[in-house]
Amino acid sequence: MKFKVEERIIAPKEVIVGDPDAKVLIVEYGDYESSETAKTHDVVRQLLETYKGKVKYNFRHFPLTKIHQRSFKAAEAAIGAAQEGKFWEMHEILLQHQRTLGTISLKGYARDAGVSSKHFLDDLMNSKYGWYVREDQMEGADAGVTGPALFINGERFEGKPTLQNLSASITQALKSRKKVSQRA
Repeated sequence: MKFKVEERIIAPKEVIVGDPDAKVLIVEYGDYESSETAKTHDVVRQLLETYKGKVKYNFRHFPLTKIHQRSFKAAEAAIGAAQEGKFWEMHEILLQHQRTLGTISLKGYARDAGVSSKHFLDDLMNSKYGWYVREDQMEGADAGVTGPALFINGERFEGKPTLQNLSASITQALKSRKKVSQRA
């Protein structure tokens, strides 16, 4: 008798870059077609370098599907890439190609990111990871998110996400004795 082994899906909240023991967690809710998300990403990359070992980062999906029709599929593609440990590579590519996120392009980007699954396009077409994108959206909405947003140790960051402003918030969080919150 053969039993089907249930595969374990790596959810976006499990994909974190930076030192796992870092005192500060930045959680971003973003949309791959949003120019604001792309600008914030450039700042976050700088922060991860500046605060190496002190900051970790988690990207959560919050596609604004009423204005960005392709953002949901792009988020699914990123989760598909995460299943092979290629989330961050795919994330970078998607943000660089915000204007061309059609399904065929997503398949090519996955290949460029190093995804080797022969089922990637089928999984994308069948919305295999759609529920995980939706889960991010619902958790974001529960936290009051209506568009791209950042949280530092569970506290919503208010203001323009510039290097200077975020650095000040991170410095404050590093001084705080408050524990890192895994939730936004």
